[in-house]
Amino acid sequence: MRLIKQDGTLVAEPLEVAGNVLTRGLGLMGRAGLGERGGLLIERCNGIHMMFMRFPIDAVFVDCSGRVVKVFPRLRPWIGLVPFVFRADRVVELPAGAAGRIGIEPGDQLQVAA
Repeated sequence: MRLIKQDGTLVAEPLEVAGNVLTRGLGLMGRAGLGERGGLLIERCNGIHMMFMRFPIDAVFVDCSGRVVKVFPRLRPWIGLVPFVFRADRVVELPAGAAGRIGIEPGDQLQVAA
């Protein structure tokens, strides 16, 4: 799977999807990193923590229609925290700096493609 911005820009490939209780709970904990263009989409999620994380990430919160609500760049391992994002339905976790490099901003539309 991959994640595409409304202008056709590739955001993440491969895109993993955490859709069940176990994968949503684990997220990226314990991993050494994401691939340079990789990403993790956590469904039914409006807040995250960075406990047990070994690397920084960008967190992009989107609503149920795929519209970006808020972007949190470079969340630091172990101490980063986003307890609640109003209207968010899921979060895309990307390598640190990726959201800025790609130009993801609130209001952008993101779409999952096969």
